[in-house]
Amino acid sequence: MFAANGGTPHTTSYYAASANPSPERPPLKGDQTIDVCIVGAGYSGLSTGLHLAEKGYKVAIIEAAQVGWGASGRNGGQLVNGLNASLQTIKKRYGADTANFVAGLVQEGGEIIRERIRTYDIQCDLKEGNVFTAFTDAHMRELEERLNLWASYGIKNQEMLDKAELRRHVNSDVYVGGVIDHSGGHIHPLNLALGEAAAFEKLGGVIYENSPVTSVDTEAAQPVVRTASGSITCKTLVLCGNAYLGHVVPALESRVMPVSTQILATEPLGEGRAHDLMPTDVCVEDVRYILDYYRLSADKRMLFGGGLVYGGTDPSDIKAKLLPNMHKVFPQLKGVKIDYAWSGNFALSFSRVPQMGRLGNNTYFAHGYSGHGVTGSHTFGRILAEAINGDRSRFDVFEKVPWFPFPGGRMFRVPYSVVGSWWYALRDRLGV
Repeated sequence: MFAANGGTPHTTSYYAASANPSPERPPLKGDQTIDVCIVGAGYSGLSTGLHLAEKGYKVAIIEAAQVGWGASGRNGGQLVNGLNASLQTIKKRYGADTANFVAGLVQEGGEIIRERIRTYDIQCDLKEGNVFTAFTDAHMRELEERLNLWASYGIKNQEMLDKAELRRHVNSDVYVGGVIDHSGGHIHPLNLALGEAAAFEKLGGVIYENSPVTSVDTEAAQPVVRTASGSITCKTLVLCGNAYLGHVVPALESRVMPVSTQILATEPLGEGRAHDLMPTDVCVEDVRYILDYYRLSADKRMLFGGGLVYGGTDPSDIKAKLLPNMHKVFPQLKGVKIDYAWSGNFALSFSRVPQMGRLGNNTYFAHGYSGHGVTGSHTFGRILAEAINGDRSRFDVFEKVPWFPFPGGRMFRVPYSVVGSWWYALRDRLGV
């Protein structure tokens, strides 16, 4: 899929190649005024915009490239409940009240996505089931502790799987067991974003594509967003650029770091071969710090992702980086043709907890989902819309959660994080 009017094209991913038809949307031109302006047409912006449009607000979304061009259209497509930081970590850092609050919304994002799919008839290949796999007995203990903790909060959609039970879902010898979350699932992520954009527009929302923001005035009584060819003055501004916001808003730069992850897509495997590998068509991720994640596409390709590059740069050879991991899990796929390989950035926060807050009185932001943005962004979009509509109860909880910049600032945050990842990867290899 390529951008209209010579704009920025989508990455050469399987998702872009199999995207549903989408209209050409013009760039912003001239000076305009509106109730709410949102920067970023990814899940956070689309979720916020759609919730507000349903409430009758006049909303415009400004996108530097195309709808879903960033992480929302490139990710693994997995509906994984929870945040990157565990409920146990949140309780330890922020107290029982915050942990209880977070536990009450960890499944909300998936519920919102399913409601959107039903209400607006979004064709995005929704499948049910999410499996977490363990390489070691230590991993299994970690999963069991997680299951028991979630159950203590009343979340009882998960069950432990021993090695034989796991084989009913994943035909691989490398794991000792796992956990299945029956309330998880997977989707075609770009088609979800395109469907949400279409729903937003049907309710009167406007999206301007190929309109990179050049400056933002968050201190004015009515915030102003400027591009090379126009501006929007609004009562309320929402910043949802996440890992792709760049240097436009300096106050947000130190809060998150872009991190790239990679995915490859095989040729179609055929119904029989695909069923042999993944009999129940669930999505999978393991529990290591630098993990593998994978699933089958609607046309029975293996979509296999993993790896991290701190700072958001692309590796020189994605296939060389991911193929050994895929062949370790599925040696049956050696020699299978790879049709697509791509990279995309997510925004990592130092605490691994998403951030939500305000700049000035009338500018809101949300970012830092740390690899759990598919569901988290939909939840945060609803919470942002609630706050803008006058109910700040849930927004205030997240706004008060402390955040910390990466040690060493922009210059040293990448090497600091690399050293940390080496340490956790070593622990994974040692099984501790």
